[in-house]
Amino acid sequence: MQNEQELMDELKELYPQHPSKEFKSTTEKMLRMKARDLEKKRKFIRFTTIISSGVFVSIFVFCLLILERDGVNHTFGQSAQTLAKPLVYIYHTHNRESYFPELDVQKEKMTAVSETKNVTLVGKRLSKALNDMQINAIHDNSDIFGVLEKYNKQYTEAYLFSGYYLKKALEDNDSIQMVFDIHRDSSSRSDSTIEINGKSYAKIQFIVSKISINYEQNKQFAVQLHEQLEQRYPGLSRGVIEKGERPANTYNQDLHGNSLLLNIGGAENNLEETYRTADIFAEVIKDTLKKSN
Repeated sequence: MQNEQELMDELKELYPQHPSKEFKSTTEKMLRMKARDLEKKRKFIRFTTIISSGVFVSIFVFCLLILERDGVNHTFGQSAQTLAKPLVYIYHTHNRESYFPELDVQKEKMTAVSETKNVTLVGKRLSKALNDMQINAIHDNSDIFGVLEKYNKQYTEAYLFSGYYLKKALEDNDSIQMVFDIHRDSSSRSDSTIEINGKSYAKIQFIVSKISINYEQNKQFAVQLHEQLEQRYPGLSRGVIEKGERPANTYNQDLHGNSLLLNIGGAENNLEETYRTADIFAEVIKDTLKKSN
């Protein structure tokens, strides 16, 4: 029988692709109203054309309407306000994933989830390390889980909402060269931790969707980052994993050519271990950007 964490990991891979006819009809009606209200005829035509194709994007449009209407729970890190031409975008589809050592819970009975002490702090650390090296980065720490709760949406729809924010960021910042969706997995501490020079580090794992239209480029990008980590700190990387076929999930990697899902540590790591890894990974990003420019 699956425990809660294993179930969450399985749900993480779900991605709704085939909305019902009723849902598509309802969404189209909403779009028509939205188009009239906002007098954005071209946007309406583009969206309804997508809907008629019968693919999952109609659900994405529904998410867009919700988020445009309310602007709910969406916050960028400080760097988004202060730095021009960002090169890196960091976000968290499962933003409340946390680490047991940071929580006052019994891991046998609870899932490592927190509204405050969670994986967004790892993204914040990575963003700061990059900005300290004069690499402009946007850290999006939107409360996606809170959006799902507010609108009674399924956990499996999280990628649709985070994908909306990512799409907006890419439209507003054509300078972005790398996109990272940071998570943590449920592996045991022995699998997710390595000791380097007397200090423990959370291992990092690169996830590539096999069904994304950018699969080849993202795979090459992931391998490049993995190999650079191996050169610097052998064993810190857990390698490149290909997923997304069963069940289907692009992890939003179809929106950008250098886009990856990262697992930094497991539920038994602590934040200090993840911060050390984030600092090292920032150095790898810096080297990669130098080579590509």
